[in-house]
Amino acid sequence: MEYTGSQYIGEYVDGRMEGDAEYILPTETKYVGEMKDGMFHGQGTLYFPSGSRYDAIWEKGLVVKGTYTFSDGLQYEAEHWHYCDSCDRRFYTEICHGLKPAGISQLTNMDPPRKIPEGCYDCGDGFYNPATRIIKDYRNRFLRNADDDEHEWIIRTCRKGWDEIVGHRPKL
Repeated sequence: MEYTGSQYIGEYVDGRMEGDAEYILPTETKYVGEMKDGMFHGQGTLYFPSGSRYDAIWEKGLVVKGTYTFSDGLQYEAEHWHYCDSCDRRFYTEICHGLKPAGISQLTNMDPPRKIPEGCYDCGDGFYNPATRIIKDYRNRFLRNADDDEHEWIIRTCRKGWDEIVGHRPKL
């Protein structure tokens, strides 16, 4: 554990993590559930720092079947996923609590949305600075360096930390 920065709270059998346990990763993601031979095995849940969770049945460290639940309670459905698709662009909070009055936009599922630092993008798990190509979580801790594909995707699709005039511009 000292080499990985992880923490284990549970029993050992023959020097291996085994039984009901809690395993905390350095990212503050926490697994609570059954372990066998040092691996997730049986019923267990991953709790993410964002408040989301993944409830699953594990076999030798691999997921057999699981359900991902976002921090707002929305559950991901792999086969019939219709959340925020081309037919219905509402956010989950709008589905649960209704739309805002005309003229008041809701930019993200979180209302009010996070304030994005100037020159950065909100890429879903943190803020991306295109000048450094670094993604930091919402508490300003390093997450990863963006490769070329992720950089292009973020620039093309994610919310910016600045305003831009789009569409028609009147001539002065």
